[in-house]
Amino acid sequence: MKYKEEIIRAMNWLGEKKDTLFLGQSVRFPGTGLFWTIEGVPDEKKVELPIFEDTQMGMSLGMALEGYTPVSIYPRCDFLILAYNQLMNHLDLMEEMSDGQFKPKVIIRTAIGSTKPLFPGPQHQKDHSVLLDKFLTNVKVVVLRDKRMIFDAYKQAYEGEGSTILIEIPDLYET
Repeated sequence: MKYKEEIIRAMNWLGEKKDTLFLGQSVRFPGTGLFWTIEGVPDEKKVELPIFEDTQMGMSLGMALEGYTPVSIYPRCDFLILAYNQLMNHLDLMEEMSDGQFKPKVIIRTAIGSTKPLFPGPQHQKDHSVLLDKFLTNVKVVVLRDKRMIFDAYKQAYEGEGSTILIEIPDLYET
């Protein structure tokens, strides 16, 4: 299977789980490259949102506290920056803030901006994984550099405890 096919397989598997919801920009309507990877997910599990990344992360946290497993989709790592307040000050610290009462599970899906077939500019293709790994204490960061790790990484994010950021590399989709 190709990299993109492994992503689709993982998304379809997550879409079969009764507690998952997929939220973000371009989850119900085309607009980003990630849209095509969730076509097999039932529409009733997709929550289309406007461009408000920080609010999206807050909504994801709230859904997780209510027992859902949100798959919060940010088309590029560069857009995830706008959600760092909720990510670093709330989601990452919720277990400590609640004295261990809450350990929310949010699956955060993002990508390093593709350079093919069109160069989007330097503001849309950064890899923030090292920064995220340094700043986050409880949220796991996984860079999907090899197609063989994709399905297992998403499965572990769902079946394991706590939250995970999974960073995809669309330039590898056809490999």
